[in-house]
Amino acid sequence: MASAAIVEARDNRSAMLRLMRPHQWVKNALVLAALVFAKRMFVPHDLALGILGFIAFCALSSTAYVINDIVDREADRLNPEKRDRPIARGDVSVEAGRRLALALGAFAVILSAFIGRDFVGIVLLYAILQVTYSLWAKRVMIVDIIAVALGFVIRAFAGGAAIGAEVSPWLAFITFVLALLLVLGRRRHELIALGDAATAHRGALEFYSVRLIDQMISIVAGATLVGYMIYTASVEVETKLGTKHLYLTVPFVAFGILRYLYLIDERNEGGDPARLLLSDAPLMLSVILWILTDLALLYL
Repeated sequence: MASAAIVEARDNRSAMLRLMRPHQWVKNALVLAALVFAKRMFVPHDLALGILGFIAFCALSSTAYVINDIVDREADRLNPEKRDRPIARGDVSVEAGRRLALALGAFAVILSAFIGRDFVGIVLLYAILQVTYSLWAKRVMIVDIIAVALGFVIRAFAGGAAIGAEVSPWLAFITFVLALLLVLGRRRHELIALGDAATAHRGALEFYSVRLIDQMISIVAGATLVGYMIYTASVEVETKLGTKHLYLTVPFVAFGILRYLYLIDERNEGGDPARLLLSDAPLMLSVILWILTDLALLYL
């Protein structure tokens, strides 16, 4: 009897953890971007604030995932890739999910209060965006894509607010178009994987087609790569960052974008960009090499 209770408790904790989607926390690394590019990565006080900001956004984003899973539980049961999510499958009750969302949200707000008023303001803005997305935006064509991309941009600004550093318009622009690329890849995957059931899963998919999304992807992928190239060659950026060799990172970005396009087109693997990054070795290697090259150019 006691053994069965222990197993049940362990399974419940495992389901709660899956509900929080910890593999998605890699997205919150954007909170640390301002810390790196402000060249304050080795300032202990700023590093501590950056890490706290990262943790706060992990809790906040998990709050959004839980709320989204509660709202979408019926539609998720129709999706062969999402029907095993804890709430959709019944591993976690709706009430337990609500309690978890409340606890995570409260933790994020309390932690944000220690970081600073500006950070709290951005956290509240992110929370409003996520609620708006879950209740309305995700059902509206194009607005759904832009809303998700703005969530990434807000993460970047949160990192600047945490350490009192100005966020470059370049960082905001490149983050936005890159996020658009990732979201479009996900929409493409949903259309192909779900077929005629796509609309039942996500209302906005009624207005998309694979052909239309492929056109959008071509535009956004080009904007991302060209924008990053211009950024690395900018005199303004050279003066601010103290290096004129940032262009050396372009090959890694180009490879990463082209590899992602290959994966979503030839393998239809764009359903979960975070999981794709963690599972595809060439893509992960390009990101790691990009990070290491950036650190070497900025700090050595």
